Amino acid sequence: MLNKAPKLKQTVKTKMRSNINVRPASEAMIELLTLLFLSSLAEEAKAKAFEEKSATIRAQHVKAVSKKLLKKARG
Repeated sequence: MLNKAPKLKQTVKTKMRSNINVRPASEAMIELLTLLFLSSLAEEAKAKAFEEKSATIRAQHVKAVSKKLLKKARG
């Protein structure tokens, strides 16, 4: 598993709607939230694969779980 999401800082800066400065503490919080989301996504996909008696996590497991997790993350 990756220790850090690839190119996260660059992705965040390109997705911002205006040209604002993001403080280092905010960047750290964004990275932590992203890593927490990815780890929970991996855990849920693993559980979904286990339910279907599959030894490996496939794309279909991640897609099925991602919809549910995105709804949960939005609030």
